[in-house]
Amino acid sequence: MKRYGILLVVVGLFLSLPGISAGETTLEKIKRTGAFTVGTRTGSPPFGYINKQNEWVGFSVDLARLINQNLEKKLGRSVKFELKESTPATRIPLITSMAVDLIAGTMTDTRARRESVDFSLTYFATGAQFLVKKGSTFKGVQNIAGRRIGTQQGSTNERALRERYPQANLIVFPDQPSGFTALAQGKVDAYTNDGIQLWGLKYKAPNPNDWMVVGEWYTYEPYGMAMRKNESDFRLVVDTTLMEAIEGGEYFKIYDKWFGPKSEVPYPMSPEVKRFLMMQVVPK
Repeated sequence: MKRYGILLVVVGLFLSLPGISAGETTLEKIKRTGAFTVGTRTGSPPFGYINKQNEWVGFSVDLARLINQNLEKKLGRSVKFELKESTPATRIPLITSMAVDLIAGTMTDTRARRESVDFSLTYFATGAQFLVKKGSTFKGVQNIAGRRIGTQQGSTNERALRERYPQANLIVFPDQPSGFTALAQGKVDAYTNDGIQLWGLKYKAPNPNDWMVVGEWYTYEPYGMAMRKNESDFRLVVDTTLMEAIEGGEYFKIYDKWFGPKSEVPYPMSPEVKRFLMMQVVPK
């Protein structure tokens, strides 16, 4: 009993330390700290990346800033907007450890991931393809056997290739820049990722015409923003922000900024995708 009493005292002292709060929700944490921390990418243009001015920018970053504005309204106080780098391998640990409050990047909403985190509504839809050097004979999964295919560790693309195309020679990289570097150096025959990310790599390369995005989608990748499980109040703020942006047109302005014909990564939105986005907006 004496040892048990000492343990309770130690635990109590630990929980009373600054910055430590037992059972604290995301909204409570943000209100207490006055900061909203978002995990996103530094090398996935145009969703999240460091530009030539050394600024951390992107489509997902702009959407997360809208959420930050609504959090300030919800909490009735100013909230500092903070960014923290995340990768496919670190995203869920960052969320579950409360190191970040939201993942806003290129994270595919999957049933397996829903075991660990909750997702917002889908804010972007794409599918996995391949990036190759111009003139390559590689055209897609139909001639993948024996090819050296670069992929990101922990990505849905890696899992899909291992499950459906075991004849491929997969070479796993910790992040997208290292995978693209390997492709440029001829260490892999193709680099795979979600199609929109590959278009971003192509357009951001020193010589965009040296690269081709090939193959039909071999996966469906609905992007959602990830957060800790079972926090309906916080998820409501995130989803409401996205729905208001879609319904009011701000979403499409931001989309045009990053994917429109005058952007650095032109990627026209199909009527089907626009209709899908609009149908996620529930009535007030």
